[in-house]
Parts: sequence; structure tokens; C-alpha cells
Amino acid sequence: MKRAFYPFAAAIILLASAFTFISSQSWKIAQGYSIKFSGSGANGIFKDLKGQVIFDEKDLAASKFDVTIDVSSINTGNGLKNTHAKGGKWFDASKYPTIHFTSSKVSKTAAGYEAHGELEMHGVKKPFTVPFTFTKNGTGGTFNGNFDVNRVDFGIGEAGGRVDDVFKLNVTVPVTQ
Repeated sequence: MKRAFYPFAAAIILLASAFTFISSQSWKIAQGYSIKFSGSGANGIFKDLKGQVIFDEKDLAASKFDVTIDVSSINTGNGLKNTHAKGGKWFDASKYPTIHFTSSKVSKTAAGYEAHGELEMHGVKKPFTVPFTFTKNGTGGTFNGNFDVNRVDFGIGEAGGRVDDVFKLNVTVPVTQ
């Protein structure tokens, strides 16, 4: 009986450790995230972020980001600008309600990491790379990214108007396990 017990116990421990490893990579987006954009003519935030974050500094091949921003959560601090941004000449939130990023690869860089994938806005999908850093703290952590997005590449608004074509984004996302 003892001989049968030890292999069984070893299998249970191995299986449990495999599930611990898998779950340690999955992060939940915590409250307090920030998605800020800035450019000449319009600055503001998006208030609604959802998604799946799988990130392991020691196994980048298993890492994956699949996040969505609700376009109607835009807030420029000006009600008229918000309405205009959600309207047909800009984001057209009723027709294209989300901004969606899905990574296909995560790589290490000298400054942190890069998530390579596809960004979809306004019905247009383009290859996109998001540079970011990750700071772990206890059972949580924080992702930070600063990058530019050319709105014209996605058919948002007209090129060369009173609003910059390229917007700077600053994204801070606290996560928990």
C-alpha cells in the first residue's frame, strides 16, 4: 500500500504545482488604473478598461495581453468635446464601441518590455507595439507604458486639423493575482 501511495502523492504534488505556476501568471486588473491621452487640441482619459493579462517575467513566451477600452468612457473634462469625440467624425462610439489590443508576442528590451500585437480602433486593425515596464510588489504589480498613437492611421478624424494627428498615451495598470 505504501508503494502505491508515494507515486500517487508525487503526482498530486506535481499537478498542484503546475496549477500554481499557471495561476501565478494570470493577473486581474485592479482599481486605480489610468489611461491618459494628450495632444494639441484634446487631452483626457478613458475610464473603462477590461481584459485578460497573463505575464510572467521568466516565461515571456507564455505572456499575453487582451485588453479592451470602452470608447464611450472618454472624458476630456469638457462635455461638448466628449460628445464630439464619441460622434461620427471621430471615434463613432455607436458603431465602434471599443478599442482593442491583443498581443501575439512579448519581448524583453533594455528599458523593460514590449507587447507586439494588433491594435483595433474605429474598425481598423494595425500591427502595434506597446512598450511597458512592470514593477512587482507583493502579490500585485503595476504595468506602465508611454507610447504614441497616430489617430489618422485608424481613420479617426481628418489629418492636419486643429487636433494633433499623433497622441501621447500614458497607461498605468495596477494588477493583483
